[in-house]
Amino acid sequence: MRTVIIHRADKLSGPWEGRVALQDKGVAQGGLVSTPEGKWFSYLFKDNGGVGRIPYLVPVTWVNDWPVLGENGKVPETLDLPKSKGLIPGIVNSDNFKRKKKDRDLPLVWQWNHNPNNSLWSVRDRKGFLRLNTGRIDTLFVQAKNTLTQRTIGPESKGVTLLDVSNMKDGDISGLCLLQKQYGFIAVKNEKGVKKIVMVSAANGSEKELKSIPLKQNQVYLKAECDFKNQKDAGMFYYSLDGEIWESLGDSIKLPYTLPHFMGYRFGLFNYATKQIGGFVDFDYFNISDKISE
Repeated sequence: MRTVIIHRADKLSGPWEGRVALQDKGVAQGGLVSTPEGKWFSYLFKDNGGVGRIPYLVPVTWVNDWPVLGENGKVPETLDLPKSKGLIPGIVNSDNFKRKKKDRDLPLVWQWNHNPNNSLWSVRDRKGFLRLNTGRIDTLFVQAKNTLTQRTIGPESKGVTLLDVSNMKDGDISGLCLLQKQYGFIAVKNEKGVKKIVMVSAANGSEKELKSIPLKQNQVYLKAECDFKNQKDAGMFYYSLDGEIWESLGDSIKLPYTLPHFMGYRFGLFNYATKQIGGFVDFDYFNISDKISE
């Protein structure tokens, strides 16, 4: 149980006095912030399994010059806060990759898994699409550089994309992942000009292709779902040929939080080469939702 302890003093040399400020749900480890209107909050987090560290704003009142955190010592589940007017439209956001001339190429909800090679991706080469080009040979998914990610969210979430694989080369693998040390993904794999949809899991520390089916068209819809309710921490992958009828592929995978990556699972759009460079794929959109059933 993480606990917030606060010490105070009139001067740095002391004397200091301290007290327990909050002990609820393991929400802790942060600081104090105030608003221009004079309201106070503590910005903290909670370890929550595979979804990672969930940020919390906890209301603060001042009593006898002590900050008092929470409501009757508890962390409220909801707060009456105005809609953000900042640079980020939310912690996550859907993206149709349509850009006006003045728009930045990628909003701040997106993060690359490595420092990107900026010559190998574009949202301008094909209007309304994210293009990922291959520029080197990789043997494992986690080695691939230009994987574009957004964090998963709880208690459940899903990511959906439409992928155009017309310009893949032999050995290319492209799709939608759930990224952490024990990752999984659904992807299109090109083997000697024959494309197939594959589901891959690294649950046991190494990549294993659990299922594959032939793909006889150049566009395919891919979906990844996450269930973090009660720390179930489970992921599942789906494909659709028409955007209406969805079929699961492979098995449900566990989504454990691990220290080597030290973050929650992330959705990722990726494309990498295993045999030759020069291929590319186009992602039409990425839609993220906090409801699996919709």
